[in-house]
Amino acid sequence: MSISETVLSQYELVVGLEVHVQLSSQSKIFAADANRFGDAPNTNVSVITLGHPGTLPMLNAAVVEMAIKMGLACHCDISRYNIFDRKNYFYPDLPKGFQITQEKTPICKGGYLDIRVRKGNSKNYWIKRIRLNRIHLEEDAGKSVHPPDADYTQIDLNRAGAPLIEMVTEPDIRQPEEAAAYLATIRRLVRYLGICDGNMEEGSMRCDANVSVRKKGNIRLGQKVEIKNMNSMRNVQRAIEYEFVRQVTLLEQGESIQAETRLFDVASGRTFAMRTKETLNDYRYFPEPDLAPFVVTDADLARIQAAMPQLPEALMERFQQQYQLPEYDAAVLTEERETALFFEQVCQLTKHYKAVSNWLMGPIKSYLNENGKTADAMPLTPSQLAEVVALTESGAISFSVAAKELLAALAYCPEAQVKEVARNLNLIQESNTDVLLPLIEGIVAKFPQEAAAYKKGKKKLIGMFMGEVMKAAPVKIDPKKADELLRQVLES
Repeated sequence: MSISETVLSQYELVVGLEVHVQLSSQSKIFAADANRFGDAPNTNVSVITLGHPGTLPMLNAAVVEMAIKMGLACHCDISRYNIFDRKNYFYPDLPKGFQITQEKTPICKGGYLDIRVRKGNSKNYWIKRIRLNRIHLEEDAGKSVHPPDADYTQIDLNRAGAPLIEMVTEPDIRQPEEAAAYLATIRRLVRYLGICDGNMEEGSMRCDANVSVRKKGNIRLGQKVEIKNMNSMRNVQRAIEYEFVRQVTLLEQGESIQAETRLFDVASGRTFAMRTKETLNDYRYFPEPDLAPFVVTDADLARIQAAMPQLPEALMERFQQQYQLPEYDAAVLTEERETALFFEQVCQLTKHYKAVSNWLMGPIKSYLNENGKTADAMPLTPSQLAEVVALTESGAISFSVAAKELLAALAYCPEAQVKEVARNLNLIQESNTDVLLPLIEGIVAKFPQEAAAYKKGKKKLIGMFMGEVMKAAPVKIDPKKADELLRQVLES
């Protein structure tokens, strides 16, 4: 598709997202089957999951608490009286022929999330409030597996009956980057709350995007198209970018937008039609007759609220106030709960808060990325990092040497004493004035003509003197301290 930026600039993108979050309870939402990823196909099933006649579902209370936690984190109103509904449709991976969901009484109503949106890798961002329409509970379907070069489909029902919350936004998103930032915010929240691992690649979070376009200044919404099959934040952004151009192109050619469900092809970066869009009437919703209504009491809410952890936004604000960190540092450190907790543990052992932040955002983050590890597999203990910070801040070890050699050594010696490892690697630098000053005075006395030239303005000779000091020193010396003392001697 080829269309000019000038034409595109005349249109406005309008997006609403539906995000399915698979909750990390031990068992499924209405059955005792294991709720676990990666097991052999069709091993985590039961007669309830398979919809055998005469079986009755029973609501998992832990799932309800997880949904309420997410609702509280998103500033939602919690529904006190809740019923479930049947959503009827016929897919091979839906063994009962219907899905149990909440159509009439979503457990969480309204609410919002404030997101930070960045263009590319820029440190600059803008804050956008995305309103939520609802968060409701439902069960997942199974999974259709399409073997390569095969003319058949396999069905794995392990996921059937897995507990989900579906988070439905209002059509507030106007740029593809905002969609990606919204998903990143949800992933961070569910991980802080401990209700989902947030791994889109494994299907723990799935996103459908409702995309429409309209001429700028027009308040009437255009015909929306739903895009499915997006397994990463980047692919959600790519799919929306493509769909925006596709719809504008059709309108500019005088064609209409079809109400349909489309899929996103990762390889080509294009969306393609899957089926025409169903309406609510097609689903024939009615109250689930096999499940009694459930009530959320004031006592339930108070208990769940009391168990809520401190969330990223509150942590970020506290890190700036309590530890005097720049806003950017605080945002990076609170991206993952494990990193934030580790930072605070180290800060109990040192007052060099910014130095700790520099280590976590620099060498340690690089080490984790290079070794394919996550923040829950830190290469150092909190006490080890506090000691490393103390050594670098005192000048006993240079930051660059510690970041390269000492960190690598300690990662393989989790119980080792930091100073002992540093001494064994000959990394400790001498910074004692009483030791360095006589050495420097001897070098300056050895080169009287160069010393006189330095005093007359040839300041570049400082490099020559520093080289001689380094060669004459019997041990590693702190270059910063040596430079300071050398200038004092040369100028005295």
